[in-house]
Amino acid sequence: MTTEPLNWIKSSYSGGNGGTCVEVATNVPGVVPVRDSKDPHGPHLTLTADAFADLIAFAKTHG
Repeated sequence: MTTEPLNWIKSSYSGGNGGTCVEVATNVPGVVPVRDSKDPHGPHLTLTADAFADLIAFAKTHG
């Protein structure tokens, strides 16, 4: 992981209505940190790039 602050961006699929909001950090090579934007100081998951791609594929087919 990096010692720099994580650069979080909100998913383009997250609405602005305070509902389900997901953010990912874009400045960590080889992994994808994921968090709930409503709880920015809470925990986050760190997934490999392959695991993140699998999660997105699952969400597209089951969401």
